[in-house]
Amino acid sequence: MKALKSLLENSYVLLMARIVLGFIFIVASIDKIADPSAFAVSIRYYKIVGSSVAMLFATILPWIELLCGLFLIFGVMMRGCSLLVLLMLILFTAGVVSGIARGLDISCGCFSRDPNVDKIGWTKVLENVGLIVLSIVIYFSTTTRCSISKHTE
Repeated sequence: MKALKSLLENSYVLLMARIVLGFIFIVASIDKIADPSAFAVSIRYYKIVGSSVAMLFATILPWIELLCGLFLIFGVMMRGCSLLVLLMLILFTAGVVSGIARGLDISCGCFSRDPNVDKIGWTKVLENVGLIVLSIVIYFSTTTRCSISKHTE
């Protein structure tokens, strides 16, 4: 328990977690912002939501990803952003697991519009679990060092 507390109080661990998670979300948002229609198609491939909901998600989620990524890197509203990122990752991971269970052979839609790149699978689930852990570390961290704002949202 003491090791976990030490980890959560380590400003360098928090900074690295913020940079890694923030960078991933910024990079993931770029193609989606540039072409929300293509991202909506990727969402529809999961066969969970209809066209209008997919387009709504494709229009809003990339901007949330971008802002959360930037805010995490700069240390602004870290708890709120890490919570949003955590929720997005949990929902996305549930979608990936659902797609795997239904035998879908689709791209995850994370970083590329190419349907043959970054297919869903258990590797993607493990990647997401790692990102979920980073989100949780940021959320529960007690340090405000190396950030613009306080960690008390």
